[in-house]
Amino acid sequence: MARDRLSLLHLVPNLVTILGMCAGISAIRFTFEERFEIAAALIILAALLDGIDGLLARKLDVASSFGAELDSFSDFISFGVAPGILVFGYALAGPMAGVGWIFVLIFAVCACLRLARFNINRAAPGGPAMRHFVGVPAPAGAMLGLLPVFLGLSDLVDVKQAPVLVALYLGAVGVLMVSRLATPSLKAVRVARRDTVWVLIGMTAFAGLLALWTWATLVIADLAYLGVLAWLAARGRKRRGRG
Repeated sequence: MARDRLSLLHLVPNLVTILGMCAGISAIRFTFEERFEIAAALIILAALLDGIDGLLARKLDVASSFGAELDSFSDFISFGVAPGILVFGYALAGPMAGVGWIFVLIFAVCACLRLARFNINRAAPGGPAMRHFVGVPAPAGAMLGLLPVFLGLSDLVDVKQAPVLVALYLGAVGVLMVSRLATPSLKAVRVARRDTVWVLIGMTAFAGLLALWTWATLVIADLAYLGVLAWLAARGRKRRGRG
């Protein structure tokens, strides 16, 4: 009988995954209602929950194939479908809606392909030990894809006046997700003990900025990440050139 029963702790990671999925689906609903700030916040919440569910599964030692597949489906909704629909509703639903929708489809399909490739690599021998991702991870891709929305909500740029650029940018982010670019994994980052206090102070400052100037802070974070990707791509080209 004991084998037919599970501790509630075994269900916690999957419950967190489902909460993230619900956040992504709800973001789509609020996009339809043109409540874009709530929609964007829900996708950000889904990204935070995505980081928590895997951590809980490892710490509780309850990782399973079912949980991994559930996480993948949740990620596709929250980081492939929801961001694309939000960007479309915010900046592309106008005279260029037809063309814009094509790039939304490209973004969503690229997110799906990215997740499928990740699942294959995870199942391969030594997959969990990899020190970097191949291509931009889906949650990071979602945050990058939402940059036009962040720019508009922060009143820095009126992206609704440049739907073609927004559409092209969204497609480019999709390509980054399925690219072969080696992007850093937080699991592989090591911090010297003497530097941990500075990391904690930096995270505290980031949290404060996020609370005071949410959308502008997210714009800066996206631009910083794009800068890191550009640097990694340039370094990769130099290495291939030397080879």
